[in-house]
Amino acid sequence: MLRDVQKLHRRKFIFFIFSVGIGGSFQFGFNISAINPPSEHIKSFINETWIERYETPLQEYSLMLLWSFIVAVYPVGGLVGAQIAAVLTLKYGRKKSLLCNSIVAILAALIMGFSKMARSFEMIVLGRFLYGINIGIGLVAHGLYLGEIAPKELRGAVCMTRAVFAAFGKWMGLVVGLRQILGDESTWHLLLAFSGLPALIQLITLPWFPESPRYLLMEKGDVALCVDALRRLWGPGDFTEEVGDMLAERSQMQGGSKNNLLQLVRDKTIRCQLLTSVAVSAGMQLSGINIIYFYASDVYHQLGISKGNIPFVGIGTSGIELLTSMMCGFIIERAGRKVLLWKGYCFMALWILLLIVTLSLKEKFSWIPYCSLVFIFAYILTFGMGPGTVSGVLPLELFTQSNRSIALVAANSLQWLALFVLGLVFPFVIVS
Repeated sequence: MLRDVQKLHRRKFIFFIFSVGIGGSFQFGFNISAINPPSEHIKSFINETWIERYETPLQEYSLMLLWSFIVAVYPVGGLVGAQIAAVLTLKYGRKKSLLCNSIVAILAALIMGFSKMARSFEMIVLGRFLYGINIGIGLVAHGLYLGEIAPKELRGAVCMTRAVFAAFGKWMGLVVGLRQILGDESTWHLLLAFSGLPALIQLITLPWFPESPRYLLMEKGDVALCVDALRRLWGPGDFTEEVGDMLAERSQMQGGSKNNLLQLVRDKTIRCQLLTSVAVSAGMQLSGINIIYFYASDVYHQLGISKGNIPFVGIGTSGIELLTSMMCGFIIERAGRKVLLWKGYCFMALWILLLIVTLSLKEKFSWIPYCSLVFIFAYILTFGMGPGTVSGVLPLELFTQSNRSIALVAANSLQWLALFVLGLVFPFVIVS
């Protein structure tokens, strides 16, 4: 019987997950939320820089368009990074891909950190684009690594740590972005460069970790290294059953590996899995959850919340997502993925409908904005307990080793595309 990793090398295994997560999904969440606290300072910096160069201020519409582009270039980089990840993870493995990816994040952090000194808002755009590439690669490599190092009995709980780290990153981005920490006018550039720190932690710790056992055996055909990696991950024991399962799957996938998305779409045998993955990924982004973090100040301002309280409200909502993502780990195996998804989306739709009603009545009653805030909290709680966690697990479980990498790239690409459209359009929706 498969051993329980929580009893064998538990601390070591948790440290593996932490180090990979801090350089993967954590940075995704952090970069989504950390851009919002210094938004006014960045806009002022852009305008001041423009005046220094051309001796005329930017028009409000042009400034908004430029700010939207800074926000939206992040998912563009993520889309590019996701395509690169398909090649990197297959050719060089999950571990080396994550190591090289950490260097990209550190480079982006340096560009961001020196943007204010260089008086160049173009450096912010470039840094955000590189951050996007970093996260596009990191999410794919992180997901593959988690899905391939975890035993079957714990795969759902281990893979859902992606959502936990993403929520933790969002929360940390808002906390560090407080005016009292790094969200001040004199330190906002350090906030944008903060993602270089977790990348540096991963760059130092990851070389001590083993490569994915499944990658070593099924892609490289090295049984000895696979067994050695399993021992380092799970502890000493007999891995005959696990290795046998991998060898059987490897023999079945000979000649069936997909090298690009077009091949994946043409394969009728996995079309159901692909459509399911696409629907889940699209649903998560179109739910609008990340817009709350991209433009949190605008959203909460529309609810009538005072400017001084907005940062703390954002921290509270992000904390709810973090707690519910952690709670989901205890029920995901018992409740099942499908139930958490459809119930989650039903309740999210209910909270959105009630939020629309309260927003329409906010001018008539002084207590209505508080109701709107409660519905936002309920919306984020429901998202964290269901779609936010399960959506990241499904692509890893629906596909076999031969198709898992390109399928994960397809799911992430769709998410990045939706995030780009929403990030670019939403500010003008707020104004209108």
